[in-house]
Amino acid sequence: MKKTTWLNIILIVILLVACSPQNGGSQTTNPPPQVGVTAAPSVENAMQTFMDAWMVEDFASMYPMLTQASRDTIPLDDFSSRIKNALNAMNVASMEYNITSSLTNPRTAQVAYHITYHTSLLGDIQREPLAKLSLENGEWHVLWDDGLILPELQGGNKLQVDYRIPARGDIYDSNGDAVVTQADAISLGIVPSEIIPDQSGILFYELEQLTGVKAGTIMAQYENYPENPAYIPVGETTAENFNNRAAVLSNYPGLWWFDYSARYYFDGGIAPHVVGYTQYISPENLDTYRRLGYSGTEKIGTSGVEKSGETYLAGKSGASLYVVAPDGTILSNLAKVDAQPAQSINLTINRDLQLNAQQALGAFNGAVVVLERDTGRVLAMASTPGFDPNVFEPANYNNTTGINNLFNDYNQPLINRAAQGTYPLGSIFKIITMSAGLESGVFTPESTYDCQYDFTELGDTHILHDWTWGYCEQEKAADPTVTSCRVKPSGMLTLPEGLMRSCDPWFFHIGLTLFDQGLTTAVSDMATGFGLGASTGIQQIDESPGFVPVPGDGVEATSLAIGQGNLQVTPLQVASFMAALGNGGTLFRPQVIEKVENVNGDATLTFTPEKISSLPVKPENLQVIQDAMISVIKNPRGTAYIRFSGLDIPVAGKTSTSETGFTDPHAWFGGYTLANREDKPDIAIIVFVENGGEGSYYAAPIFRRIVESYFYGRPQSVYWWESSIGVTRTPTPPPTETPVP
Repeated sequence: MKKTTWLNIILIVILLVACSPQNGGSQTTNPPPQVGVTAAPSVENAMQTFMDAWMVEDFASMYPMLTQASRDTIPLDDFSSRIKNALNAMNVASMEYNITSSLTNPRTAQVAYHITYHTSLLGDIQREPLAKLSLENGEWHVLWDDGLILPELQGGNKLQVDYRIPARGDIYDSNGDAVVTQADAISLGIVPSEIIPDQSGILFYELEQLTGVKAGTIMAQYENYPENPAYIPVGETTAENFNNRAAVLSNYPGLWWFDYSARYYFDGGIAPHVVGYTQYISPENLDTYRRLGYSGTEKIGTSGVEKSGETYLAGKSGASLYVVAPDGTILSNLAKVDAQPAQSINLTINRDLQLNAQQALGAFNGAVVVLERDTGRVLAMASTPGFDPNVFEPANYNNTTGINNLFNDYNQPLINRAAQGTYPLGSIFKIITMSAGLESGVFTPESTYDCQYDFTELGDTHILHDWTWGYCEQEKAADPTVTSCRVKPSGMLTLPEGLMRSCDPWFFHIGLTLFDQGLTTAVSDMATGFGLGASTGIQQIDESPGFVPVPGDGVEATSLAIGQGNLQVTPLQVASFMAALGNGGTLFRPQVIEKVENVNGDATLTFTPEKISSLPVKPENLQVIQDAMISVIKNPRGTAYIRFSGLDIPVAGKTSTSETGFTDPHAWFGGYTLANREDKPDIAIIVFVENGGEGSYYAAPIFRRIVESYFYGRPQSVYWWESSIGVTRTPTPPPTETPVP
């Protein structure tokens, strides 16, 4: 039995061996099949990519990551607007998220995330939505629902905001007099065909008293429209002022008026380029301002302090954020915040001095800047032609015509010539050249130069001339028999005398000598040290940096030495360094805000003098320059001696005439006072008259009038071209004195 069993076992083994694969021979076998398994992509990575795009509001990148069903239901524009509208309603300033958990199935997944909306008004809004995703074409896609923004928005619900907007803050001058406030106002205009000619003079005088627009200007408009248009806008006044004269005004046919209530700019705009104006938020900026907490219906500061002080003047709106059903039913109140009242701004501007500065420029295009010499306070900043900010008020009947006139005016009244306009400086720059010469050690106060008509150091092919040469040539042209001109060259001068006489060859010589001795950047560096070629840092208004060139050869060096060539400066920059010259060398940041007050009258911000830098001039050299500037006024040979005769306020200054190359030169006069009075801090002033000719013609008399207005409260002297203060002589006489730079 056992033998049979073993035989059976042996037989089975033989059969198994016979059936097993063989190593040799031509027979081949296939490997066992392999089953490939592709891992599903990370659902959290997909959600992170989607959320990262959301955080930067890249809706175009988010949209392809939606499921096909979502994209079939919601077009891209609708998808973008849904999210954007919700973010705007919440006034979201920024967002952040983090993924908290996920659950993945073979074809579907869920991702939970925590999202925080940092809002401008309502604080932080935090939610924990749950996103559903579907695997399509090997990628996870988000099944969109508005509940992913806020769970409360599921089912077609929307957000609605009710705003409580505070009244805009007022603006006052340094003495607390209103410059801008909410007021009942009157638009005034004339219909020429209705005016009785014999009454026109009296009517226009009345309008001048109400609006500040000169009667002569109104008369010119009246006379220059022979076709008698239906209506000519004149200006605005307060309802109170108008009512005080209503009984008289009702007697004059042709006067039309329209009442309105709005933000009102007194006196047709006190320092309009500083104060600025407001406008409604433009459609292209609406989303930006909604995120800042605005409803979108407010007017905002567009320029000047109205713009830079927006945070103070606007206050903060109160708001209630509701969830609203598709039928308009309020479902819940998500957040609520109370309004914060606006604050008021007091300017450093003195209203009376500002209006005197505006009037002192008269019909000239130009600028005046008055700084408190030892602090940087801007006491006045006038730019002409000016503009009336009231025309930007849509409720003002004169609005449309006024705005059209502003934007079509060739003289560009909206440009602030005091801070944005850049011009060659001319002879005032000689102060900087003198500083560079003294600081170099090459020149001393005792250095002398023979100032003649011609400057020949550049060679016979490039002869330059003193300003006296031009007037000698005019004499010869008028009378060919002249052999000895009345206007003679200045002769031998020390360096301070060279500044007093504004001798061009003296400063040509300094510029060329420094350049030839390898000090090629000495004058340019000094100009930079005086604050030119860079913004003054005034902050509250827009300004231009100007430009200081570096001379590349002797010709350019001589041109820069007298403030010509490619040099470009703003009147504000020049006023700033004039103040530094007078205060001992400190350049202060110019500032136009004296204080900001809350509704309780508590100051939340107050003016503090801020030193920017010091003039790179040794005290002993600065004293030499100061004495030379005084001699410009006090020495009978000084270029401004005649213009300041009889003025008992001590002044240091410098005349300046800058060539434009195309039209009449620009006229400048800059300087500062040395009264040293406790009740009236000393001031620095720059006067710029665009294409005004010689500096002593117009700029110096305007400078004097500003000094008189500041120290005496009103102008004292009559311009040589006036019959009385503020009234131009007809015909206007030509200058009788010898003009000087």
